[in-house]
Amino acid sequence: MPKAVWNGAVLAESDETIVVEGNHYFPPESINRDYVADSRSHTSCYWKGKASYYDVVVNGQSNSDAAWYYPDPSKAASEIKDHVAFWRGVTVES
Repeated sequence: MPKAVWNGAVLAESDETIVVEGNHYFPPESINRDYVADSRSHTSCYWKGKASYYDVVVNGQSNSDAAWYYPDPSKAASEIKDHVAFWRGVTVES
């Protein structure tokens, strides 16, 4: 089962991830909300839409914008609405 790990903590775990462009998007209910905090950052993808970010915070250490999601994706990316993907040192293990 895929799980996202950073700084020794499991941030998310689910056997229902959706893989898009090599990234595992975890369902919103699988995210451990104790380890994420809203970020003000946003980016745009030409086909998925506007992404929002979370900072990952574990044991007092912060990894800025290490998780992203699409709260209102394009029709083409509707299956990943609110699903969360990780980067910046977060490891996704199977």
